[in-house]
Amino acid sequence: MTDEQRLVGLGTLLRQVLDLMDADIAGVLADLGLPDYKPKFSVYLRAVASLGPLPIRDLARATGVTHSAASQVVAELARKGLVDLRPGTDGRQRIVHLTGQARAILPTVEAEWDATACAADELDAELPFPLRELVPAVAAALERRGFRDRILTSGWARDHPFFTAAVTAGRQPAAPSPATAPRPAAASSPPPPPEIS
Repeated sequence: MTDEQRLVGLGTLLRQVLDLMDADIAGVLADLGLPDYKPKFSVYLRAVASLGPLPIRDLARATGVTHSAASQVVAELARKGLVDLRPGTDGRQRIVHLTGQARAILPTVEAEWDATACAADELDAELPFPLRELVPAVAAALERRGFRDRILTSGWARDHPFFTAAVTAGRQPAAPSPATAPRPAAASSPPPPPEIS
C-alpha cells in the first residue's frame, strides 16, 4: 500500500463511490421531472407499493435498515407529501401509506430503478469483483464478526496493546510517551508466610 493510499480510508472510498452513484441517479431523476426527490426514497416507496401499508418496523426490516433510519426517511417522505402515517392497532404503531402523489410518480421511480439496475449490471461486468456479489459478501462477513472486533483484533492492534486497552476502557487511545509509559514494577520480596498458631 502506498502512502497516498494510506491517506484515504476504506470508508472514504466507499462513500465516494456511493456519492458518485447517488449524484448521477439524482440527476437522472431531476431530468425525469423529480428535482427534489432523493434516490434513497425509492426503496421505501417501492416496498410500500409492493407490500401494501405497513408499520415502520416492518418497513425497516423489508428494506434492511434500522428502525431509526427508516423513521427518519419516512419522516422526510411525509414532509414531501409522498406518504401518510396513520395509527395502527397499537397506539404507538404508525402505518406507512403511499399518497396519491407517490402513486403518480411511481412509474417514473420504477423506470429509473430498472435503468439503474441495468447500468449496475453493466458496471459489474467491467469489474474484477461484481459489486452485486461483493457488497452482500462484505455485509455478511460484518454480520458474522463486526468491524469493531476486527479492529481490536487486527495485527496492528495486537502490536499496540495500549490501543486495545484504551478502546476497551472506553477512552481515546493515545500512544504512551516515555514520561507516561508504565514502568516495570519494582521487584518485591514475597509475602511472609502465614503465622501458624
